[in-house]
Amino acid sequence: MIKVFTTPTCVYCHALMDWLDGQNIKYEEIDASSSDEAIERGISAVPVTIIIDADGKEVANIVGFDRPALKKALKKLAA
Repeated sequence: MIKVFTTPTCVYCHALMDWLDGQNIKYEEIDASSSDEAIERGISAVPVTIIIDADGKEVANIVGFDRPALKKALKKLAA
C-alpha cells in the first residue's frame, strides 16, 4: 500500500502523482491539510509518501519527490 500525503496547490505533489501514474503504480492520495492521519503523523511538509508492505509494516517514509528513494522503496515492496 502506498499513501501520498499532498495539498491541492503543491506542484511537487502533482509531479509525484504524475510520475506514479506514469509508472502504473497505485496509491492513495490523502489531503494533508484536512487529514487526521496527517496530523497524527506530524506531517508539516508535502509530499510525503508512506509505503507499507503486505504485513502492515512501514518500509519507507519519504519526504519530497525523491525518485531514487522512491525507486529503492518500491523495489523493497516488490521483493
